[in-house]
Amino acid sequence: MTTTAPTRNRVLAPLSGLLLGMFVSMIASTVVSTSLPVIIHDLQGDQGAYTWVVTATLLTTAISTPIWGKLSDLMGRKALYQIALVIFVLATAAAGFAQDTTTLIAFRAVQGIGAGGLAALSQVLMADIISPRERGRYMGLFGAVMAVATVGGPLLGGVITDGFGWRWNFFVSLPIAVLALLMVQRTIPASAPSTRRAKIDYLGIVLLSTAVSLLLIWVTNAGRNFEWWGMETMLMVGGAILAAALFVVVEFRTAEPLVPLTLFRDRTFTLAVIASIATGIAMFGASVFLGQYMQMARGATPTEAGLMTIPMIAGLLLSSVGVGALITRYGHWKPYLVVGSILLTTGAALLSTIHYDTDFFLVSVYMFLLGAGVGMTMQNLVLAVQNSAKPSEIGVASSGVTFFRSLGGTVGVSLMGAALGTRVADLFGDSQARIGAALGSLGAEGATWAKQLTSGTLPKVSAMPEALRVIVEDIYAQGISHAFLIAVPFGILSIVAVIFLPNRSLSTMTTAERRNASEADFATVSVPAGMESLTATGTVSVAASDAPDAEADTSARR
Repeated sequence: MTTTAPTRNRVLAPLSGLLLGMFVSMIASTVVSTSLPVIIHDLQGDQGAYTWVVTATLLTTAISTPIWGKLSDLMGRKALYQIALVIFVLATAAAGFAQDTTTLIAFRAVQGIGAGGLAALSQVLMADIISPRERGRYMGLFGAVMAVATVGGPLLGGVITDGFGWRWNFFVSLPIAVLALLMVQRTIPASAPSTRRAKIDYLGIVLLSTAVSLLLIWVTNAGRNFEWWGMETMLMVGGAILAAALFVVVEFRTAEPLVPLTLFRDRTFTLAVIASIATGIAMFGASVFLGQYMQMARGATPTEAGLMTIPMIAGLLLSSVGVGALITRYGHWKPYLVVGSILLTTGAALLSTIHYDTDFFLVSVYMFLLGAGVGMTMQNLVLAVQNSAKPSEIGVASSGVTFFRSLGGTVGVSLMGAALGTRVADLFGDSQARIGAALGSLGAEGATWAKQLTSGTLPKVSAMPEALRVIVEDIYAQGISHAFLIAVPFGILSIVAVIFLPNRSLSTMTTAERRNASEADFATVSVPAGMESLTATGTVSVAASDAPDAEADTSARR
């Protein structure tokens, strides 16, 4: 069967709607990254609240991603994508009215449900219209949009926070979302729903949510609100293990599993999942804690923090676009994944050495390496899985990789946040004498700062007097660099997984063409076999000229 590559206009028209939908989801997330320290300070939250504002979104994104993927294999994908976009934007706008960290966390959790749909369905819809070989070029566009949103979001958020107040960060994406909905409606063709009856694995959803939530709550609170090896640990970790075990049993027994465990029989899928976990930890951990490092350890304003993270985004942009074009041109994808996983691990290891006074040129190089590693691995791991997955499972396979990337990011950010909180608390305890001397030198103003430091609320470091600011910056720099060390062993594991990925050639057919081809092959094989299995139901008259041959044939069989 021969296929013709889709014309660029036919591809770019529907792709523009997906790109704008992705842009609005990313800009709504990244626009608050640089203002998060200010938000948590104003809402009187602590480091635990800071972490949960991020992990609440990541948790619901991870849990909802395979659900959206499963629905996309059973229902119309265009409508699902629009529903996910509406959920995401409305929850984002509602978060702008939050009066405390609990409400903010709740709305961010709802936001994650929509984000899971956008992450999963954009990949599935793209697979419907572009072949894996051609997809490398267009995945570069996704990387470019991601980079622009990741660069522009923090910068825009910093300007809005400094000029108008942080609440406007949650409203800025609304007009873009309306435009994205209109473009998706006009440019993306409606996909035919599956003839299968949609069955949702509700028990699997509950068990997976329970297992992940218990694990995250334990990681966030252990060592601070209760002992690491106390009764609370036994109950939470034991409950998470039990829920995970029951989830595996349910997934094997249900007709339409949330995460089909049979996918793990494919070595490409299994190894891509392992590598995606490290990518998620690096990507989400860097976006969360680098912004905090710039403000808490270097005294930057939100706008300055956005500018200071540009090197990481430059690395992501250049590697994503450049590698995507190279994959489309030459058809080779595995070497870039190997190099990307090495750069990702190297960048995380180097960021674990930074201090408050580290030369910013070195910090920029470390960020660039980390960004380049993420850009080379994130989209191309999905590409490798889509290239090997069955057409009927393209949705759940794509969302499966995205799910484990989000899950890795969720657990990773929780671990990094817990390590940061514990390290900062210990360092504050060890620095009591230095802090006391600095407060004493401030006279009457010292009592005000002492009250803020003992309140548990994240301090506003940029407003501190010089004598106190240097000490606090040093403490947070050590805490954040210690947190980045957690990503290193996961990065090493991803290098090993990528090395053993099967190096399969990229297909030149879209998912729809592959599905049609497999159906045609099935018909070619099954029709003759079916004809042979039919039994005679009557006699057929034979022409006179053929009678002697018929009689001879009859005699021969006797």
